[in-house]
Amino acid sequence: MNPLHNISRRAAVVALAAFAGTAALAQGNPIVRIGYQKSSTLIAVLKAQGVLERELAPLGVRVSWHEFTSGLPLLEALNLDNLDFSADVADTVPVFAQAAGAQLTFVAQEAPSPTAQAIVVRADSPVRTLGDLKGKKIGVAKGSGGHYLLLAALDKAGISLKEIEAAYLTPADGRAAFEKGAIDAWVTWDPFLAAAQRQSSVRVLADGTGIASYQRYYLASTKFAQARPDVLRVIYAALDKAGKWVKRNPRDAAELLAPVWGLDVATIEQANARRSYEVRPVVTAGLGEQQRIADAFFAEKLLPRRVETLPVPLFHR
Repeated sequence: MNPLHNISRRAAVVALAAFAGTAALAQGNPIVRIGYQKSSTLIAVLKAQGVLERELAPLGVRVSWHEFTSGLPLLEALNLDNLDFSADVADTVPVFAQAAGAQLTFVAQEAPSPTAQAIVVRADSPVRTLGDLKGKKIGVAKGSGGHYLLLAALDKAGISLKEIEAAYLTPADGRAAFEKGAIDAWVTWDPFLAAAQRQSSVRVLADGTGIASYQRYYLASTKFAQARPDVLRVIYAALDKAGKWVKRNPRDAAELLAPVWGLDVATIEQANARRSYEVRPVVTAGLGEQQRIADAFFAEKLLPRRVETLPVPLFHR
């Protein structure tokens, strides 16, 4: 059974309706369809500045933008040939896609940002250590980087997933449940993490330091990667420049993103400070943690089969 369909069947239906009748660029239509989510910082920067529209114009290529609420339905759309390129998703997400048999090519990755995701509790919570999570209800987005952080943190504390109550929630629903006291702890990532820290009374129980490195990956459908490597080279170069610009100009970047994200500048600066935004090629030797992630999800029966993350198709500039 396809785990991506289980998780996001409704999103797939919406995606199919949205892209009905749209041919892939590889089939001759000069449009590259890019999927992204709110935490896709560098893509948000490029979209706001119109960079890809300018850079791809000499190739006769236009850009079509499609927003998703999380990474799993985004990669499902990529797998169903409803997208050509996916903005960054957490390192866990490709594992679920591979379990579903998706034909994906790893285009780029961002260097680790372990402090950009965390397990948080309310400031007055009696939960003081990871061991205190036993028996507690914890909100987390299924298949997200935070999901692996939770598994790894529980393992570190000698707690199995069965010994807690996992509440699978989107970031927005997780925030609401956390603030109402419907869950004891919440696992989230930036910019949602920074927003909660600045707007609510929260305490970080643990971030990814020494537990989960939190690398984010950019992917393309393998068919598209084979057909239009020229387009991917342009996108890669633009992402690399955007990452350097954000780190060198944190205030300007935050001011650019504020109206896009609906967050204040200070919150965005705090979130961006914890992300590396160092765009680099994906190499086989650097995918070791992907296998550990896949094995952890399989051990908890969250994947239908064991996934061999290596070898995978890689895009070579």
